[in-house]
Amino acid sequence: MCGNSVRRYARADLSKRHFRLVMHDTILRRHMTGIIVETAPPRAHELSSLARARQIAAVLARHHLWHLIELMALEHLVPFGHVRPARGQHQPITPGQVRLALEELGPTFMKLGQVLSTRADLLPPEFQTELALLQDQAPEVPIANVLETIEAELGQSVARCFSSFDPKPLATGSIGQAHLATFADGTEVVVKVRRPGAVEQIDEDLKLLHRLATIASGRLGSADGWDLVGVVREFDSSLRAEVDYLHEGHNAERFAQNFKESERVHIPRVFWEASTTRVLTMERIKGSRITDASALSAAGIDCEIVADNATKIVLKMLLEDGFFHADLHPGNLFVESATRIGLIDFGMVGIIDQESRTGLEQLLMALVQRDSESMVDALLGLGMADPKIDRAQLQKDLGQLVDKYYGQEIAQTKLGAFLDDVFVVVRAHRLMMPSDLSMLAKTLVTAEGMVAQLAPTFQMMEATEPYVKHLIIEHNSPAVWANKFGRAAPDVLWLATESPRILRRAVARLQKGELAIAVEPKGLDPYLHRIEKSADRLVLGMILSALLIAGGFVVSVYRPGAGTLLDAVLAWAVIAAASVGGVLLWKSRRKRPS
Repeated sequence: MCGNSVRRYARADLSKRHFRLVMHDTILRRHMTGIIVETAPPRAHELSSLARARQIAAVLARHHLWHLIELMALEHLVPFGHVRPARGQHQPITPGQVRLALEELGPTFMKLGQVLSTRADLLPPEFQTELALLQDQAPEVPIANVLETIEAELGQSVARCFSSFDPKPLATGSIGQAHLATFADGTEVVVKVRRPGAVEQIDEDLKLLHRLATIASGRLGSADGWDLVGVVREFDSSLRAEVDYLHEGHNAERFAQNFKESERVHIPRVFWEASTTRVLTMERIKGSRITDASALSAAGIDCEIVADNATKIVLKMLLEDGFFHADLHPGNLFVESATRIGLIDFGMVGIIDQESRTGLEQLLMALVQRDSESMVDALLGLGMADPKIDRAQLQKDLGQLVDKYYGQEIAQTKLGAFLDDVFVVVRAHRLMMPSDLSMLAKTLVTAEGMVAQLAPTFQMMEATEPYVKHLIIEHNSPAVWANKFGRAAPDVLWLATESPRILRRAVARLQKGELAIAVEPKGLDPYLHRIEKSADRLVLGMILSALLIAGGFVVSVYRPGAGTLLDAVLAWAVIAAASVGGVLLWKSRRKRPS
């Protein structure tokens, strides 16, 4: 084959590949919009997103996740060679398949799996447990790239910023890498440096996830109860905040402010002069991992005291402050002494407003008191149910749950097991929990697991009961209610002075016929249909009677003879009357469409 032929063949092959990319991009956009549009040549970022979509399809196919491929309309992007099972013959999705696929897809999808592992209202326990195993690990960033980033961000050499800098990473994650360093005054710090290209890859993946969530939501419809678009939107917001190290630094300072009166927690100091969006420098925390019971015992530290201290820290964050650490795994807590715990890594946090905190306190109190009706009120007060919820069935299911634990002592009740059972009911009734509340529940379960590993005889539920009771009494004290009434006083006074004027205007408009009230009857369709049929029959009878009377009157007056014109007219009148009567009779008996 001559050189020109080879070049023509190569150009033709590239053109075909470009055509296939364009067609696949067209298919994705058609699924999103529901209409067929004329496709323009793809831009560079569109080709990149399409290549990423092809990669996602290949990974899902490799792990036999065909149901997810069909849900996101990626069938046409699966590489040749993967055998697709016949429709209706897909194997059930296993937690292990999902975890391995997310690991292979990289940082953004691993973070998504970690977030989903906190959503007990969406996923059953086996999926949560498996996805929680996703570790935020990645290959090391070359030290030359790390130093280059630091110097570009801080505007001076690393040697001038730090008296020492360890080139070996302390920890490596999908977003950043941490190194030990020392300031000129001897202060030991940890320097986190964002991975080059991490934000660009995350941005591209998030855009694609929004598109795929829209497609999947369209295919699922509203019957499934999953708000996929909302889940991706919340994930987008939290992940973009996590990659901004200034945001993490401000989170650390807020925790420090919340615990400024407490000696239980050590929050590391942020050195802002050596911190930017891509570099975060914080005080180094030393100590034993909270789950290393043998090291704590060797150091003469009472594990029961540490467990009690950790429980009080978690409860203060959740119930008092409404601002909590949402990634409380053992690697982020270090025991400095029996009564002091160091806390690190503040990228993922949860925020609970006052109203939600009050509802959560009521829910925990209902759990402690085994009161199913109060549990229903607390759940619905948290805004987790749609208007169609069957309250009676929900209370029945929660009542059965209460009966299951009724005979147990509080000290023997496992908070994690109880919450797992509660979330079984939540999922069965399609109660969508706000993501922060779901993370809060996950934090409680994780904390209980760490405490049980540290001190097996310590019962977190028993320690929680007096804390919750104290908070409820405190939040319902006369001083608190007086404060509430004081804040409501201006509104009450406004209503007292303005209500007569508003009512007078409404009555005046009603008298003038200017006030219209729209009433939409619900549940009255069978009765309205019955009334409509009765009216049809009444009209039918009246018309037939009128026709018969008119015919009889004509016959009695004119006494027509055979063969006259009047005979024909009367015959046609009888036929018309019979036709009209038949039509009305058919309409009156016809089944009304639903």
